[in-house]
Amino acid sequence: MGADEVGTLEALKTHRREVVDPAIADHNGRIVKTTGDGMLVEFSSAVDAVTCAMAVQGKMTERNETLVPVITFRIGINVGDIIIDGDDIFGDGVNVAARVENECEPGCVCLSGSAFEQVRGKTDFAFDDLGEKSLKNIDRPVRLYAARPAGSAKTPEAASSFKAIPPLQLPEKPSIAVLPFQNMSGDPEQEYFADGMVEDIITALSRIKWLFVIARNSSFAYKGKAIDIRQVGRELGVRYVLEGSVRKAGNRVRITGQLIEASTGSHIWAEKFDSPLDDIFDLQDQVTTHVVSTISPRLQQSEWERANRKPTENLTAYDYYLRGFAKRHSSKKETFVEALPLFKKAIELDEGYAQAYAAIAFWYVLLITYGWSQNREQENTNAIRFARKALELNTEDSLVLAQGGYTLGHIADEIEDGAGFLKRATSADPNFAMAWYLRGLINVFMGNYDEAIVQLERSLRLSPFDPLAFATYNGLAYSNLFCGRNDKATEWAEASVRHNPNYLGSRRALLACYAASGNIEAAKAVWEVARHMDPTQRISDIRKRYPLRRDQDVAELAQCFRMAGMPE
Repeated sequence: MGADEVGTLEALKTHRREVVDPAIADHNGRIVKTTGDGMLVEFSSAVDAVTCAMAVQGKMTERNETLVPVITFRIGINVGDIIIDGDDIFGDGVNVAARVENECEPGCVCLSGSAFEQVRGKTDFAFDDLGEKSLKNIDRPVRLYAARPAGSAKTPEAASSFKAIPPLQLPEKPSIAVLPFQNMSGDPEQEYFADGMVEDIITALSRIKWLFVIARNSSFAYKGKAIDIRQVGRELGVRYVLEGSVRKAGNRVRITGQLIEASTGSHIWAEKFDSPLDDIFDLQDQVTTHVVSTISPRLQQSEWERANRKPTENLTAYDYYLRGFAKRHSSKKETFVEALPLFKKAIELDEGYAQAYAAIAFWYVLLITYGWSQNREQENTNAIRFARKALELNTEDSLVLAQGGYTLGHIADEIEDGAGFLKRATSADPNFAMAWYLRGLINVFMGNYDEAIVQLERSLRLSPFDPLAFATYNGLAYSNLFCGRNDKATEWAEASVRHNPNYLGSRRALLACYAASGNIEAAKAVWEVARHMDPTQRISDIRKRYPLRRDQDVAELAQCFRMAGMPE
């Protein structure tokens, strides 16, 4: 309008006359009223409403390829109760429709959850779940869906010919922006608390080397503004956005956080924290640690799913690495072995990919640990070779330091060097649960049991729902066993077996704990299961499986295995 008021108005009228009004009539709609450049339309059928809306947007996309000025519409659809007053309609159903339209990308059609339920499976269109949204003046969150032609790209922006700001190209690795948390307290004094916490979260996330994190100054440019998450994603060039709020009431504070995939607006994770304000800085640290340790695995899981959705002909080295990483987490041998060629393909595409070399080294460690070894000598050689190559390429990345260092400590018997690399890994990224776990295991092997217990428990605290937690339980079982805390050791060993009954290491730890506690019959029963899992097990191979430095630990373990019935 600012550039050409008369021409724009005439174009709008032409679109109404040639596209919009005929489509509404064709699909049995009724124009209730017009409001400037908008209109309210009533349909007796949600299917008619969606079909009409998609027809309008399809025609507008075609017209905008040749006509000037380019005009795009947003269309929001809701099913709800209304109040009829003459020819006009009012009520919550109308209000929600208006708010849904406001959330819509230009050129797109958005539905509320109630509208989606009425059209699900009844049209040829596809619908993308955009997650729940808090809409202005609506007292409850509303789940939104974006409609698109079946077979089209799964991005709400795909139908839009409007680009306010050219989107930045996404980095190859996962990317995130942490927006300023809203101060909902009505207390300006709490502003510094919310800002300080966000800065701490940004700093902590920045230590994760596989993650691209937008700097604080750019994130805080959105402070105090009403923002669209999808727009933030385009403007900052990130795949994920973390937002939240802080609300103080009396001597308590509630902090909420939610992780959102920017391209779709769908929620990946959300949580709230309630705590007294006795020590505000300690609370900041607690929230920061919890948020970072919780969203890190969620981001990784989301990235695995994203890589698996990509067609194989478009995969990059990073995509192959992600797919391999996901398969390496499997406790099923047939899935686990599929990881190695994927990691090797990543290296083939990028010979300097240190993380992929480290991943292969650790793959061999796990192969041996799980009892799936075929040629131990060759596998040891391969593990050491890939670990050294990874550390030669990068000694700053916490993942490389952790996996490469542990491989050298466990397989190459360079335990002091391995411990040093792992210490550097936890210093580089204090929130990296896997590094704390591996550092704890190395200390078990070295005989530093109290240190090991602290580090293993910290790993659990950082990743309480880790699918690999059974391995941490196992480390805690051995730490407590060698300290003479048999009851505690047995609890951890039993938890490890419950978590992953297919992990041989858990069975061996449990039979050792039962034998050390004098429960010989239970130890023998566990040995029968372990023997069927790997008939080659012998007491003489203890040092091959566990690089224990203390002779008394080897002797204790040998005696426990012997009592359970394991052959010499």
